[in-house]
Order: sequence, then C-alpha cells, then structure tokens
Amino acid sequence: MPSAVVTGASQGIGRAIALRLADDGFDIVVNDLASQTALLEDLASEVKAKQRGCFVVTGDVTVETDVQEIVLKAVSSFGELNVMVANAGVIKMKSLLGLTGNEFDKVHAVNVRGVFLCYQAAAKQMIAQGKSGRIVGACSIAGYRPQPDALAYAVSKWGVRGLTQASAIELAPYGINVNAYCPGMVKTAMWDEIDAAITKKHGVPLGSAWDKGSKERPAMGKTPTAEDIAGCVSFLVGKDSRLITGQSIIIDGGIQFS
Repeated sequence: MPSAVVTGASQGIGRAIALRLADDGFDIVVNDLASQTALLEDLASEVKAKQRGCFVVTGDVTVETDVQEIVLKAVSSFGELNVMVANAGVIKMKSLLGLTGNEFDKVHAVNVRGVFLCYQAAAKQMIAQGKSGRIVGACSIAGYRPQPDALAYAVSKWGVRGLTQASAIELAPYGINVNAYCPGMVKTAMWDEIDAAITKKHGVPLGSAWDKGSKERPAMGKTPTAEDIAGCVSFLVGKDSRLITGQSIIIDGGIQFS
C-alpha cells in the first residue's frame, strides 16, 4: 500500500487530511509537537479503524533531524514514502510596526523552513526509491493577497509559493510533483486566533470577525471546511493530477482569484 506523511496532523486541516488519505488507501505517519501526543494517538486510532497502518512520530518540523526521523519512520514501517504533506504552520497576528524580529523568525521557522525541510527530506527519499512521488505544502490565500495585521504569516506563505514552484522545476525530472493548497477561511484553532485578534482590535464581540467575513467575503456564500481542503490534497496526490505541478491551489469559496 502507498504511504504518506502528514505534519501538523493533530487537529484541524492536518487531521482531516490524514483521515482522507486513509480513506484513499494510504498508510500514514502522523506528526506534530510532543505536546499534541494525545491528539495524535486518537487520530492514529481512527486511521487504524479504517484498516490502514498508522504511526505517530512527534517532533519539530524546524529541526532537520526531526524531519529526517519522520521520513525514516515511514520507510521503516511501510517500505517507502510516496506522499509528503507539509501541513504544519503557525500565525502571529501583528502588523509591520508591532512585530518583533524574533516573532517574525518564529513564523518563518515553521512556515517556510519547516516546509523546506519536509520537501527536501521527502524528495531525497523519493529519488533514492527511483519512483515518482507527490509533495504537497500548506500555503494560504494570504500567499496571494496579504491581510492587515498578519505580516509575517503572509510573507511566509508567499515563500511557500516560491518554494513550491522552484521545487517543482527541480524535481520534475524525477517524476515528483510538488504543489500547495491555499485555504481561505476555515474554522480551525488558527482562525479562532485570527478572530480574537481582529475583534479585540476593533472592540467588537468575539466571533464577529468570523461571522461577518464568512458571510460577506466568499462569492459562493460559504467557507470551506477542513474536509474540503483534504479533498483538494486527495486530488493532488492522486493519479488524475499527474501533470499538475508547481501550483498553489485556492480553496476558499471565491474570495481570492489567482
């Protein structure tokens, strides 16, 4: 059976991706920080209930040896690595004038360095296997159009787009496709953080930023779920996307157009 790695898998979009890939027939290694072990173990139980193999590997995607260990676990457990989903990401709701250098670096460590390390480790393994593979990274509609007060996040997601395009060019001769997914407003813990910052700034009730934005911004009048994002990833790692590479695909109900 094919195998996949999903980072940042303990909750939200990462969790939905892991479950969808299990439904698609993948054995999976799920990863997040050690503090999320209980949630990862619960996820692994759900994956195994679908009659798929699943192993938990805790670690920090900003640490090169941790990322290498995640890939090695997939290979030692399932024989090879076919799909890497570099999903882990963080946000800091601060503007250009309020953001510290350390805060900027922390966002980039996870959102850009972490994705780079996952792409690199997966690519090396796939090339060694002598087979094609699929690598997918977490971008955002902020990677197309930044929003106020999330400067480091927006810059990091533009970085993911560039990393994805450059990697796609370099890895194409090996039959490895590299793409990214760009969620819009998805009701996750990250969006709760965004809502809290916006509502505090404007002195309006908690939750009102989400309520207003989710109703007024999407052309289709609805926002995607984590499962909608997982569906896009499922397509990107499936056989019908064999000639799609270097793309950062928006799933947002019609907020941002590429």
